[in-house]
Amino acid sequence: MYLERDEERILSGECGVDLQKAMEILVTLGKIYDARRLIPVKSAQIAGVSYKTIGDAGLEWVKSIDAEVAVPSILNPMGMDREEWEQMGISRDFYRKQMEILDAYRRMGIRLECTCTPYYLPGGAPSFGDHLAWSESSAVSFANSVLGARTNRESGISALAAALIGKTPCYGYHLDENRIPSIAIRVPFSLSGSDFGALGYVVGDVIGDRVAIFELEKSPAPSDDELKALGAALAATGAVALYHVKGRTPEADLFEIPEDAIILEEKELHRVYEHAGIPDLIALGCPHLSMKELEIAAELLRGKRVKRELWLCISRHIRDARKDLVRIIEASGAKVISDTCMVVSPACDRFDCIMTDSGKALKYIPSMCGAKAVFGKFRRCIEVALGEADEAT
Repeated sequence: MYLERDEERILSGECGVDLQKAMEILVTLGKIYDARRLIPVKSAQIAGVSYKTIGDAGLEWVKSIDAEVAVPSILNPMGMDREEWEQMGISRDFYRKQMEILDAYRRMGIRLECTCTPYYLPGGAPSFGDHLAWSESSAVSFANSVLGARTNRESGISALAAALIGKTPCYGYHLDENRIPSIAIRVPFSLSGSDFGALGYVVGDVIGDRVAIFELEKSPAPSDDELKALGAALAATGAVALYHVKGRTPEADLFEIPEDAIILEEKELHRVYEHAGIPDLIALGCPHLSMKELEIAAELLRGKRVKRELWLCISRHIRDARKDLVRIIEASGAKVISDTCMVVSPACDRFDCIMTDSGKALKYIPSMCGAKAVFGKFRRCIEVALGEADEAT
């Protein structure tokens, strides 16, 4: 693996022990994956933020780092809303340790918005062809697939190392030859809304870590929100970091349809909706809701009162930008949660059954929250929260 002179200086320890360790991580990854060199990245997105997931060992590690990031960097969701943590039922000890983690990242110069949708932030959306070092699986999928940027599915550690150095090994999805689809998924029936999350939930395990191209034969071109839901679920049930949708995503029409193909049956999606149960929490926003999704929620909740606990998880930027919508939603008794989500917060551990419209959350809720998970369309979830539908099916 070729290193430039300044990279060799960092690796030798001339720029400090923390940068040396970061460079050692990147060089080791490069050797494992046969990268010939490091490439500059435009930004980094770092997972491993919630105290629930990294614990005391992770806390002590991030506190030990005495260096600043070299490129714009942002954090994944943490374990609580930094302002509404008491209302979420977060203990004071958890709050204290979570804020220590946040402060450690702040000292490194990392932005503290704590969102899985950094592309919604001002200046946060990468351009086509930009090289990144992102670690949140759904954000990686969106950046690669919908925006045409280039990033591998980094770990929290390797993303932080790339942020400190400003570079990442050039392998995987940074290379043209690895972005070519090797399997086609044909969907001969119409999809809309949460169906895309169900689609990703069903086929992610089949695809594994391959690059797929979807042929949506009877569906209109999916929206960014629908593609966000598809990619998040694909990454959760599989290890999909890049997919294409014929006629919709920016690289899809560059490739021929591969011979290896799967034709999906509509009944396979219907089974995702068949998990019945009466939820004690309805949680939306995994990944965090877009401005458009927040508008829809506000309209459905306007002038009404929820009968079950309802969370809407959004980035703090969108919350601050649309306080009018937040007021409408909170007037219904629903909670607008920022900085975190139902998967990485210990506040969800007290619930027995959680309903969501997210294929990603459907996969992770049982293992991360110890609760039964129920899947439904966005509108249906809100109807259940309002008591307008007695059972989630």
